[in-house]
Amino acid sequence: MDPNEYSWKRPDPDPQPRQEKPRRPQSRFRPALIPIAVVLLLIVSIFFNSFYELQEDEFAVITTLGKPSVVSTSGLKFKWPFIQQKTLVSKATKGFAIGYDIRTGNSIPTESVMITVDYNFVNVDFYVEYRVTDPVKYLYNSADPVGILKMLCQSYIRDTIGLYKVDDVITTGKSEIQAAIKDKILARLEQEDLGITLVNITIQDAEPPTVKVQEAFKAVETAKQDAETATNNANKYANEVLPAAQADADEVLQKAEAYKTSRINEANGQASRFQKLYEEYAKYPEITKQRLFYETVSDIFPEMKIVIAGKDGAEMTTVLPLDDFVQAGKEDGKQ
Repeated sequence: MDPNEYSWKRPDPDPQPRQEKPRRPQSRFRPALIPIAVVLLLIVSIFFNSFYELQEDEFAVITTLGKPSVVSTSGLKFKWPFIQQKTLVSKATKGFAIGYDIRTGNSIPTESVMITVDYNFVNVDFYVEYRVTDPVKYLYNSADPVGILKMLCQSYIRDTIGLYKVDDVITTGKSEIQAAIKDKILARLEQEDLGITLVNITIQDAEPPTVKVQEAFKAVETAKQDAETATNNANKYANEVLPAAQADADEVLQKAEAYKTSRINEANGQASRFQKLYEEYAKYPEITKQRLFYETVSDIFPEMKIVIAGKDGAEMTTVLPLDDFVQAGKEDGKQ
């Protein structure tokens, strides 16, 4: 017998249990669900590619197998998915600056510095507003219609500024310059047929390129304003004085006309009186002579009293004043 057969062995205090390898969970995804998922994705994609919403300020250019068409009414629209392609174009008026950076306001000398007809330099900033009129031509007639519009604007701006004096560009000629540039650009856009139109072009700022020249132009402008103020004051004074002077002149003319009329009437009266006296004189020369003599003496000696005595102590007769004499003659006639 083996002595070791009955030998005692100390048991292990912490026997470690045997670890089994974890089992992988069985996949629940069935291969039959893949076609269903693909179909669902396809349906969702077709749905979202079939409908679109068009805003009031947008055009929609729908290209069907390379042939474009325009949708301009707003609302929910339908298009054939994968066959028709949609491109949105804004109807709103947009703009860009020439001569300065619209975001920072910094000047761009290569765009703003120009030469006038009197060989002066001037800085002129413009703001151009445009709008899409034909979205198909806007998208397909040129690669960059806005860039072409900007180049046209720059060209016609320099061409037009070169026809005016610097004083007109800075002060009084801005409206005329803007109108001339706009007419030229509109005519050119009609020829180019870019699908856009010019809404407006305005001069934002115009000033000489140096400080000294700016001060000189400010002085000239101040002098012009002073001259205009003086002219307005003079016109105001003239408007106040001229009506009064005209009224005085009218009054003098009326008085002269009245005096003229009175003198003519007086002369006519005297001529008529002389004519009547002459007629009486022609009838009775001696009596008329005596009457005229007595009237003249009465005028010269209004207070004198003349009495003529008859021959051989006959009764005396009062000759002057003539009123008494005439009155006595009338009474004798009545008797």
